[in-house]
Amino acid sequence: MPDHGSLFDDIDSMDPDRFAQHLSEDVVMRFGNGEPVRGREAVRDAWAGFCDGIDGVRHEIVERWDAGSATIVEARVTYTRKDASEVTVPVVTIYRESRVLIDDYRIFIDLAPLFATAG
Repeated sequence: MPDHGSLFDDIDSMDPDRFAQHLSEDVVMRFGNGEPVRGREAVRDAWAGFCDGIDGVRHEIVERWDAGSATIVEARVTYTRKDASEVTVPVVTIYRESRVLIDDYRIFIDLAPLFATAG
């Protein structure tokens, strides 16, 4: 099974195409408690839209577990807001692949601190 070793670097680049290259055509992504997003282009566009609202993102991997077709990653994610302030939140990402590309991508995160008033 490929380990998608550059996945989080590609996400952190904020280049939606770099993230999308890891995804199957029929991927389903669920971000927090949001509705599932279906399809590579829709997920790519959702990530692009999210990136428009921030100036940066950086993942610090805490631990990673592989369990069959699933990979579970615990991380600390630091977001840079448009006002240059930073917010770090914990996240767990679970992704599954049925072949080479990711077809199920789930992000468990509370983004409330990112959208709270800075200061």
